[in-house]
Amino acid sequence: MWTSSKKPILALAPMADFTDAPFCRVCREVSGKDFVIFREMVSAEAIVRDSEKTLKMCGFDKIERPIVIQLFGGDPEIIREAAEIVVKKFKPDGIDINMGCPVPKITKKGQAGASLLKDQDRAVEIVKALKSANLGVPVSVKTRLGWANDDEILEFAPKLEKAGADLITIHGRTKKQGYSGQANWDRIAEVKKLVNIPVIANGDIRSQEDIDKCIDITGADGVMIGRGALGNPRILGGSELLLKEKVKVVLRHANLHMEHYGDEHGLKTFRKHLLFYFKGFPGVKELRQELVKVESIADLERVLTKLQ
Repeated sequence: MWTSSKKPILALAPMADFTDAPFCRVCREVSGKDFVIFREMVSAEAIVRDSEKTLKMCGFDKIERPIVIQLFGGDPEIIREAAEIVVKKFKPDGIDINMGCPVPKITKKGQAGASLLKDQDRAVEIVKALKSANLGVPVSVKTRLGWANDDEILEFAPKLEKAGADLITIHGRTKKQGYSGQANWDRIAEVKKLVNIPVIANGDIRSQEDIDKCIDITGADGVMIGRGALGNPRILGGSELLLKEKVKVVLRHANLHMEHYGDEHGLKTFRKHLLFYFKGFPGVKELRQELVKVESIADLERVLTKLQ
């Protein structure tokens, strides 16, 4: 089981609108098998309502394993029911609960994402409900250091462990910080000393050097890479893509994207990835103007030939 790996766990973070099936598959193809994929979060409520769009987001290719499906929501029973549906239908390698997303549309009702940092009793009940379902896969939580203060996690993490969580991933920022400032790895180190379940550290990890430094500072059982993987899916394999390789990977990713989403939107929804792939690239200003206009594989190939 991936949660009991003897070597440091390496994981791809769940990122809304990014860690979909095409991107996760590309990451696996270029970085190998030695990491765990956490898919973008999906609504527990939508799953229970049998939303076709949401269920499609849960589907994955066997090459993506080990893979964890992340749910968000605030009703313990709905989350339990959704997890049972996902496990039965898709058979993932784990269920993760989002208790850290800072986006207002997730937190505004006060019952999901980072809002659960302010309602720890509800968070505990969610974990208990999932454990009572005997899903047969690990139940983990991804959260932050706190809502406003970075010491809130020192009380929260032990509660999650006591409720039955098998693993906890901690983004080293508060909800109030969002993605600004610097991730506090020292605080994650304090949590690691408080609990006996595996702890994965997340935040500001963009290279192999960062991975090694983060594990050294936190003493964590692994690291989770989020934004550092955007535009560089090979970071999960310990290196970066050279230009010629990057062009091939971009085309592969684009083709998978088209296969998954169809021609209805063309490559419009892929453009965000292109901006990350070529961020900081020489002549990026001119290139960006063309990349944000591509609508077909042919358009993309035409632009990319200028780089070879």
